[in-house]
Amino acid sequence: QVQLIESGGGLVQAGGSLRLSCAASGITLNVYSIGWFRQAPGKEREGVSCVSSTDGSTYYTESVKGRFTISRDIAKNTVYLQMNSLKPEDTAVYYCAADLGSQRESSCYIMYEYEYWGQGTQVAVSS
Repeated sequence: QVQLIESGGGLVQAGGSLRLSCAASGITLNVYSIGWFRQAPGKEREGVSCVSSTDGSTYYTESVKGRFTISRDIAKNTVYLQMNSLKPEDTAVYYCAADLGSQRESSCYIMYEYEYWGQGTQVAVSS
């Protein structure tokens, strides 16, 4: 049984930082790529970042480049999203998702590429 469990969300002031975790079970990170998505109220879910299974390549959507960092600990089977310089527009529910195989930037942000999803963790950034 595959499970993805996100944690680390919370309320933070603009300019602050949070680190999200995605703990995976039932899969291994050297086989599955992991993506982070977010969904703000009234908006569609959007891809934020992903890390590819085979070589650990990382990709970021333009709005978070230079502020967010995705990383993985294969021994702990956990992927992290370090979020710095947070802005009110980063407020959303953040989800991690798993896709069998490697990822490229062209597919990193496409929801239907991913087979498994976590339940989400809320991030709120106050101005």
